[in-house]
Amino acid sequence: MYTEEIHNLLNQKFEEEGFRDCFLIDIEQKGRNIWIFLDSDKSITYDICKAISRHLEAVFDEKSWFGDDYILEVSSAGISRSLRYPRQYIKNLGRDIKIQCHDNTSYEGKICKADQEIVGIEFEEISKEGKKKIKSLKNLDIKYSNIKEAKIIARI
Repeated sequence: MYTEEIHNLLNQKFEEEGFRDCFLIDIEQKGRNIWIFLDSDKSITYDICKAISRHLEAVFDEKSWFGDDYILEVSSAGISRSLRYPRQYIKNLGRDIKIQCHDNTSYEGKICKADQEIVGIEFEEISKEGKKKIKSLKNLDIKYSNIKEAKIIARI
């Protein structure tokens, strides 16, 4: 597979006006199917995906990397994929998140801050005093290096 070459092509595209806030999340290939998952600091639109797909198809066809019979899909990473980069946490400030850490602890709360090193979440903790349940708001900073998986929670 041409993962590094595709990554380089995308990085070149991301330097162009209209694509500067875009970044690659993942490249997957199975047989003749190639999936490119993108994100951006704002939002990934259909037009952005279409333009990137056409850009990649032109190079794939010119260089015959995958022959004539391949299927390329370019799309937003969506909320079903785990967050990988600090800029994704920053983009999702105020949204609910579930974080699984490498030490098998997990947290669910709202992203209240994020920078290049940590994500801060706010969550409710319930404790008991006798028969009474007491809810308190807690804040926790988690280093990205401690995160095994983090996904945005879709609230309906």
